[in-house]
Amino acid sequence: MVKIHRIKGDITPKIANSFKGSISLDCEATGLKIPERDKLSLVQLCEKDGEVYIIQPDRNNYKAPNLVSLLENEKILKIGHFLRFDKSALEYFFKCKLRNIFCTKIASKIIRTYDSNHGLKDLVREFCNKSLDKRYGSSDWNKDIEELSDKQLEYAANDVIYLHKIKSQLEKMLIREKRMDLFKKCMGFLDTRVELDQNGFRFDIFEH
Repeated sequence: MVKIHRIKGDITPKIANSFKGSISLDCEATGLKIPERDKLSLVQLCEKDGEVYIIQPDRNNYKAPNLVSLLENEKILKIGHFLRFDKSALEYFFKCKLRNIFCTKIASKIIRTYDSNHGLKDLVREFCNKSLDKRYGSSDWNKDIEELSDKQLEYAANDVIYLHKIKSQLEKMLIREKRMDLFKKCMGFLDTRVELDQNGFRFDIFEH
């Protein structure tokens, strides 16, 4: 298991500047109804083959300038699974813009047409030959981070440590099947999809 760092409030400038190339990220929240009911609880970050940083933001003001500078850095690719949720939560609470992104769930739906299952657990099993334990997903993530158990932290870390390899494999498939341009257009549309979500249009407005 990789080393996990617990951080309260914000990462340091040194940590923010240590990330190069790409990072994987994920969020934990009190529920899925953001922003009308639930709050952002944790942010997980991991560099390829690196250590995991689990940040518990100050929920009174969500001020984290060093984290925001990392999220907005266009030179660093942010890899996430179901970024529609994470992007919306991060941008709403931190008042920032998540730039340069790769969503493994969208990539999977575009390229893995041989399978109807596109959850992170499914992708980890196929591309990393690992079985994720999802029992701790429904946890009280608003506890003080020092009170979270090792198993809870391991669950949160598992949501980011496999994403670099999954992204690499999906990217190869997208290029091979000539669907990379379509995927990039979907990434470009995600800004609009998040704006629709935040304005209450969570259904598919393109359906009949």
